[in-house]
Amino acid sequence: MPPSPHAPDHGAVLAEVRKVRRAGVVRLRALDVPALAGVARELPRGDGESPGGPVEKVLRLAVSRMGGGTLQTAAEYSLGLAQGTRDWPAADRRRRAAQVYGVSVERFRKHHELMVLGQVAEQVVQLGAESGAHARPAPTSYDRIPAAHRTLPVRVHHGTVPVTLHVHSVDLLRDIDVVVSPTNTYFALPAPYKSSVSATLRRAGAHRDPVGGLVDDRIDDELRGWTARHGAPGRAAQPGTVAVTSAGALDGQGIRRIYHVAVAVPRPETNDYDVQPADITRGVARVFALLAEETARHDPPLRSVCLPLLGAGRGGLSPLESFAALWAAVEAELARGADWEIHFVVRRHARADLLERLLASRED
Repeated sequence: MPPSPHAPDHGAVLAEVRKVRRAGVVRLRALDVPALAGVARELPRGDGESPGGPVEKVLRLAVSRMGGGTLQTAAEYSLGLAQGTRDWPAADRRRRAAQVYGVSVERFRKHHELMVLGQVAEQVVQLGAESGAHARPAPTSYDRIPAAHRTLPVRVHHGTVPVTLHVHSVDLLRDIDVVVSPTNTYFALPAPYKSSVSATLRRAGAHRDPVGGLVDDRIDDELRGWTARHGAPGRAAQPGTVAVTSAGALDGQGIRRIYHVAVAVPRPETNDYDVQPADITRGVARVFALLAEETARHDPPLRSVCLPLLGAGRGGLSPLESFAALWAAVEAELARGADWEIHFVVRRHARADLLERLLASRED
């Protein structure tokens, strides 16, 4: 089939995508990328602008259409689109992308990188063709505001159970007994101004005075106390270990407990982490064991638990890999007849759509 007359040239787009890979999106406004800018001009307006402007919006949209998995994750790291990587040097982004495929940096550069960037270019070309021909919006665009809470009937061994998806920041949760938070094996929480799940919960759980001054950093204080009681301050715990704290100020929203699951293993002398899916499954199984131990000590008993996609941020796992690891433990718990209320929380509707499709496939 001949290319659409509205489609930009693939070779030109690929050359510009490679230019972005070298510079990173943090320097995007200074780059001469006419093909990408041309696609950006054709996109529908009105849904906000990415930090790097319309061209970054094109790249993010193109990458979001790559179907998840290692291909999309490697693309996000290569271009600096993954959370927290937009100012990383090109060499660091390439190294993390190589880790996604489990190969050396040199092998990735020679054999994988061009394929990954070529697929990004392919999606950009397709976006240009669709927008230029006034086609329907891409799958990640919406004609109306999607639901922020979705309750889905999910098939498990003994029948059907409801599972709720929350599509918003974790600090907006209400009336859930236990919220699960990923952490590293040292149980060292990130600074509260950061954007991760654990940093957001730390920030939201802190008590402040009427003008915003910090009164007490409740969740961090309690977590430090937990490590001291268990003889672990400054010493790494086994991956999959779970520490329990209160929810601090979040108790005003009906959040009663935070279960901190150690899944991120810091890599020595770097700012990077390794996350293994088996550690996620082990940690979530421990969450349910602790929930069973604690529930009778509370009035009313603990019944509901909410899980983010552990390891799908800086941990480097794709959303699909994270959810598969989570669901292995959730399904095993539900299959034995446990009747916990299961919730998942994600920030983006594209990820919620993926989870909804995966949960719906349980009917097959």
